[in-house]
Amino acid sequence: MHRMILPALCKLMLALAASPAPAQGIEESPHADMMVLPTPHDFDTLWQRMEDAVRGHEMFLVGRASASRAAAGRGIEIPGNGIVDVYRNDFAVRMLEASVAAGFEAPIRFYLTEADDGTATLAYRPPSAVFAPYGNADLDAMAAELDEIFASIAAAAVAEE
Repeated sequence: MHRMILPALCKLMLALAASPAPAQGIEESPHADMMVLPTPHDFDTLWQRMEDAVRGHEMFLVGRASASRAAAGRGIEIPGNGIVDVYRNDFAVRMLEASVAAGFEAPIRFYLTEADDGTATLAYRPPSAVFAPYGNADLDAMAAELDEIFASIAAAAVAEE
């Protein structure tokens, strides 16, 4: 029986992986604290503006990944979709001094998605929301500082200029 189920399951998984996922809006996030910022920019422009805004705020692009760009490399076209991970070592040191467990949360992510009309949306959870479950006053103070930086990065990235 297992010999029949395993190949069928593998075929199903390959078929699902090859087909684009149905469009879903970021507003469907289970996080009530998610900041969702529609922009007038297309995905590629927002991607570049995010990178510029992060550097302009003296933070670091710790990681970047784009499901749509990776899919394009495989010949599959899906709406623009990517993440930009942001942090800085002085915050990392403070975070770990306050809570080693909180290290799981860093870096903090911005999420970029492309809408059907070609415009892109920027979403992120404020650092204070990310670190709130730890119930640590030192983390809360650090996160409040990061909230201002992340809000400023987001505002710069989505501005109409």
